[in-house]
Amino acid sequence: MKRFWTLAVMMFMILSASDSFSQNKLTPAEAKAGWKLLFDGTTTKGWHVYNKSSDGTAWKTADGELYLDSSTKDGRGDLVTDSEYENYELTLEWKVSACANSGILFNVVEDAKYAHVYLTGPEMQVLDNSCHPDAKIHKHRAGDLYDLVPCSTETVKPAGEWNEVKIISKNSHYEFWLNGTKVVTFTMHDAAWDEMVKNSKFKSMPDFGKAKKGHIALQDHGDKISFRNIKIKELK
Repeated sequence: MKRFWTLAVMMFMILSASDSFSQNKLTPAEAKAGWKLLFDGTTTKGWHVYNKSSDGTAWKTADGELYLDSSTKDGRGDLVTDSEYENYELTLEWKVSACANSGILFNVVEDAKYAHVYLTGPEMQVLDNSCHPDAKIHKHRAGDLYDLVPCSTETVKPAGEWNEVKIISKNSHYEFWLNGTKVVTFTMHDAAWDEMVKNSKFKSMPDFGKAKKGHIALQDHGDKISFRNIKIKELK
């Protein structure tokens, strides 16, 4: 029996190492199609804390994951891409700890006059729907366009499991995909968008949702959140 468990542990370690090695890479087909990695699997190169309000050391990497170490108060802040994007297809995977909250924001404007990324950038909600209080609020659940458009169906996986995201931005038209299902569609920068914002919690934020391009942000909401396989392909 002891030998059996030793072999089982060794096999688990081999499979885990193999899984980690296979992450955060482009296939030849992806590279040819114009995809780029936004996370190299080992460093935070290409990212920085919004407005550089800290050194960002709370964002760490291990086992092919980029994660927020919520146990420390130092080096905190929302993490944003060094580059700005407008028309693109973004894919990534996220995993939350129990009852955790985070978000993926886009069209974020980086300027000292904005204290937070959410003052300009809309958000795809990242959440443990099973126990976080936001899950009780309409349009605040995982995959929703936060406080604006709810998911058409719930496809989120439980805390501790990886969720696959795809966000498509093309000429102000957007699609959110979660675990292989298109769950949200919307158009920005038209009268319907302005009306929707006026009826949301963002109505008092004059520059919210105005930019047509900007940084992509991973939100520090105080909970442990992990990301991997962050890839982008700019669209013409």
